Amino acid sequence: MTAVDVKSAAAPRKVGDRPAKRPPRWRRAVTGWAFATPFTALFLVFMALPVVASLAMSVTDLRSTDLRNPLAVNFVGLDNYARLFGDELFVRSAVNTLVFVVVGVPLTMVLALAAASALNSGLIRFRALFRVGFYLPVVTSIVAIAVVWRFLLDPEAGLVNNLLRLVGVDGPAWLGDTSTALPSLIVMAAWRNFGFLMVIFLAGLQGIPQHLYEAATLDGAGRWQQFRNVTVPLLRPTLLFGAVVTGIGFLQVFEEPFVMTQGGPLSSTLSVSYHIYNQFGFGNYGYAAAASYVLFVAIVALSVLQFRLLGERD
Repeated sequence: MTAVDVKSAAAPRKVGDRPAKRPPRWRRAVTGWAFATPFTALFLVFMALPVVASLAMSVTDLRSTDLRNPLAVNFVGLDNYARLFGDELFVRSAVNTLVFVVVGVPLTMVLALAAASALNSGLIRFRALFRVGFYLPVVTSIVAIAVVWRFLLDPEAGLVNNLLRLVGVDGPAWLGDTSTALPSLIVMAAWRNFGFLMVIFLAGLQGIPQHLYEAATLDGAGRWQQFRNVTVPLLRPTLLFGAVVTGIGFLQVFEEPFVMTQGGPLSSTLSVSYHIYNQFGFGNYGYAAAASYVLFVAIVALSVLQFRLLGERD
């Protein structure tokens, strides 16, 4: 050690050279909560409180006429839930929603995966243009989409029936027939939503290492074998995400029947969300809240099922 080092080591430290002390833990906690207070307050007032209030509402006979005198509300327990499954209109809406999900989710995912695979293969030119075109319905207003589709499916002047007439087929009233109204909405919903999944699936496909396909080709695997044994297993987390997001959205389907068919004809397109909306409009608050929680349980059950089917396996 040199003389300069000994001198600097022996010299006393100045007060300003001392390391700053960390504030006490309680002060750091108070500071953190102070920054989180605006979000916490908004969450409690607009999220947590309504959830708790709706749960309490679902076990009462609260109606719009009781708002002036809340003390007159009676506790009915699970009677509202029992009434739901005895209500033919609710059962009909539940069956419609189930068909919408069972048919619509696989259809949307197949379309999205096919489009993503085609764009990822390099066989399609102007891929950026196709990506924008496929994704455009996702960001387009449902009202604008409904107007276009109602014109396309019009039984007299619609483009679909006019094309069918060219080949000698008399097309039905797509939105006015109980046998074709719900399938028409399913096709429209799949067309509207597959662009979002296409972008997600395309990102997943581009993350698969190319050397795995080269190794499979050397082993004699064809395109279908590569897709089944390489693409699908490695794309499983992406497929799971797409299935869960699409399933939740389709279980809560509301805009399509509300804008295009108003739940008709003869309640053939009435969804659970639309039925809940109607019940709140009729002033049956307790009954509608119970239906909302039945829908919530259905969403949880579907998500658990999808995790079981598409989740990672040991």
